[in-house]
Amino acid sequence: MPPSLRDRIKPLANLSRVDEVELALLKLLASNDLKPGDPLPKEVELAEAFGVSRTVVREALTRLRAIGLVESVKRKGSVITHPDVLTPLERMLHPQILDEDTLRDIFEIRLVLEVGMADFLFARMTPAQLEELENIVAEEKEGSSAVFDQEFEVRFHGKLYEISGNRTLQRFQSLLLPVFGYVHRSGMLEQPGPADAPFVTHHELVEILRSGSPERFREGMRIHLENHFRRVL
Repeated sequence: MPPSLRDRIKPLANLSRVDEVELALLKLLASNDLKPGDPLPKEVELAEAFGVSRTVVREALTRLRAIGLVESVKRKGSVITHPDVLTPLERMLHPQILDEDTLRDIFEIRLVLEVGMADFLFARMTPAQLEELENIVAEEKEGSSAVFDQEFEVRFHGKLYEISGNRTLQRFQSLLLPVFGYVHRSGMLEQPGPADAPFVTHHELVEILRSGSPERFREGMRIHLENHFRRVL
């Protein structure tokens, strides 16, 4: 670590006590019949119950707010809320600060998700959504189906995630694609030679959605992503 950066880091006070209170609060939330909107005891009450200072309690609650387990409400104090599981990822999922093993894992996650979403697409796709996919493909530049074009990937594959009807998956995709593009451009993974199997284009994937089956779509998407699979297998 550079000395200039190290010198700017201040010692953490009462870290172990904050950890203990945070874990105790998590157990409290998990072991009681609590629901979003239920208030937690006041800071002073929690401090007395745990036998710690209010500062320790306040820091522990701040951690829980950061991960979306509690929120501050005027005149009610800290209340339980629906946790947003992706917010912590959004804050840390920057390719430039992740190690190569993690980047490779994320690269592989996107491949797994897109091959595996076929059943959801066929069960939930509407005619209007299929038409939107066709319009996207109609605007695709010639030859771009065979290479990674991040802007177009976000549009086409993002629409597939939207059709899946899974909002968390859709948000997750918006985090995965920039990492995928970064790994693709970085040279971290070796570029494979031409594949023996025929390439399946975006247009052909749309045709499978129109008149095919989940099994055919899985096969088509697997071939569509073949060059990426060959880089990691």
